[in-house]
Formats: sequence, C-alpha cells, structure tokens
Amino acid sequence: MFERLADMEAKYVEIESKMAQSETIADFELYKRLAKERTELKEIVDLYREWKKKRNETDKTIEIVESEQDEEMRALAREEVITLEQDKERLEARLREKLLNKQERQANSMFLEIRAGTGGEEAALFARDLLTMYMKYAEKMRWKTELMSASTSDLGGLKEVVLVIESKDAFNKLKHESGVHRVQRVPVTEAQGRIHTSAVTIAVLPEPEERELNINLEDLRIDVYRSSGPGGQHVNTTDSAVRVTHIPTGLVVTCQDEKSQHKNKSKAIRVLRARLQEKMEIEQEQEISEERKKQVGSGDRSERIRTYNYPQGRVSDHRIGLTLYKLQEVLNGDLEDIITPLTAHFESEALKKG
Repeated sequence: MFERLADMEAKYVEIESKMAQSETIADFELYKRLAKERTELKEIVDLYREWKKKRNETDKTIEIVESEQDEEMRALAREEVITLEQDKERLEARLREKLLNKQERQANSMFLEIRAGTGGEEAALFARDLLTMYMKYAEKMRWKTELMSASTSDLGGLKEVVLVIESKDAFNKLKHESGVHRVQRVPVTEAQGRIHTSAVTIAVLPEPEERELNINLEDLRIDVYRSSGPGGQHVNTTDSAVRVTHIPTGLVVTCQDEKSQHKNKSKAIRVLRARLQEKMEIEQEQEISEERKKQVGSGDRSERIRTYNYPQGRVSDHRIGLTLYKLQEVLNGDLEDIITPLTAHFESEALKKG
C-alpha cells in the first residue's frame, strides 16, 4: 500500500510542477486535465504526508526513549510514542479506506445473471436453487429485487434468469460471486442414487446510468414474437416478447416476462446496457494488460470458484480456501460468512496491486 502511496505522491509532485509552468502549456484542455488529476490525488496525498510526519516523529521519540538518561523524560517519551502510534494507525485506516473507495464501483442497481451450464436438467434445477439463495440474501439485506427475464426447463429449473437488485451496496457486496458454481449431489432424475457434478454460471453486472452509456437506437434491431412458457392464455395470444440485438457487437437480450411489449423492451435495453458496459471494460482491460485482466466481470467464467457438496453439507470457496459445513444455512441466504472474508481478501489484493 505504501509503495502505491509513494507513487501517487510522486505523480502529484509531477503534476504540480507541470501546472507551475503554465505559461508553457498552450493546450488549455491539458491544463484542465492536470488540475482534475491534482484534485483527485490531493486528499490522499495530504493524508499520506501527515502519516509520514507522524512516522518521523515516532522514530525521533523512540530514539529519545532509548538514549535519554532521565527516567521521567523517558516515561513522557514512552507516552508520546503510544499517542503517535495511535495517530499513525488512525491515518493508515483512513488511507486504506480512501484507496479502496477509489476502486469501488458506484452503482445504484445491478444485474445478477444465472445460467445453467454442464449438467443439463440438474444444472437448471440448481440454477433455481441459487436464485432462491440470492433472493433470500437480498431480503435479509432489505434490497429491492425484480425478475427481468427467465427461461424455464422441463422440470421447473432455470436455463437462464436475470434478476435486478436495486441498492447502492449490492454490487460491491456481490461482485465476487461471478464465476462457475459447482454442485455435487444426487439428482432427482438419478435412479441409482449416484452423485453427479453440475455447474451454474453467475455474472454480476453493475447497471450503468443512461448518461454513462448512451445507446444509439439506430444500432438496435427490435424483434417481437409470441411469448412461450408459463403465463396462462395471454402469452399465447399476443406478440409481447421482445428480442433486442445490438448490431455493432451482436449482443442479444430477450425478455418476455411482462404482458406489455413496451415493458419487455425497456427491461431488455437495461440488461443490454449493462452487458455493453461490461464488454467495453473487458476490452479496455485487455488493452492495458492481459495479466491484469479483472477476474470479476471479466467475462472469463471458466474458473470454478465455489462447490456446494450436498452429501457432506459443505460449501467451499476455492479462491480463499474457505470451507463451511453449513450448506442449508447458505442456501437459505446466510451468505455473510462467505462474503465478508471474500471481500477482505480482494480488498487486500487490490491494495497490493494498486
């Protein structure tokens, strides 16, 4: 963390130097950009400089403790060291918070996409179980949820489902859920009682504001068709289902849950905007460095992140080596014992990498 802070201070000094030579800056836009960068860095750099000052004062006071012959003076110096150490810890905590806040993505709502993978019908049934798990967790957190779209399987499982969660805390809480979730259990379709392994893919996407990502309507192809699946007679008599295709990228989103064609179109475009935002971020990351590609939201869902083992009542998160023998509680939405250590781990990694 402190290497990163030192780099930020060096950058701040460099910017101030360039701004001081304003008469040589012909491009006013460049000057504005430098001023903006300086403002973004100033609060953290000021805190870092205050921390360095306390560190130096602590070192000098420790020298007094070690060299002073007068016992009364040494006792006063020891008390001063304790106070200075407390000040340093307080400043370190504020610095850590500021650095992490700079990296957190602010989003008022997010999309949770769940797709059945390897395992056919059993994977679809587990996808339904995971949807229930996340909805129960959202309920515990008092988050508002809305089903955007769902595709059911023959046995009532879910081939694919998109859930929107409206809360400014939801994305930063759930963003590490992206990846492949593996289940090991005896499927209801298994006559011999053998344990099968199936997989479900989770994607967590922040919903961008319209001003963040404006979609040109001329780039969209809107197809309407007759809904299928549960819903009674209505779905068989009107062309309310909507398929939205983003022509430049080929991304496709379908929605048929609402009876209104207009509502289905609106929902589909909201999901499309989030997927486009993710695609753009992936491409930007790849341009910067392949090695620094983000694990979360990167689109690379091939890595198995968690296993739910029913016979053992076990949940294991493979990224941090965490194993809990409380499967039923987790499936009932008790996720804090997983999310809290995951968040701590990735915050620590983020501070190391900068």
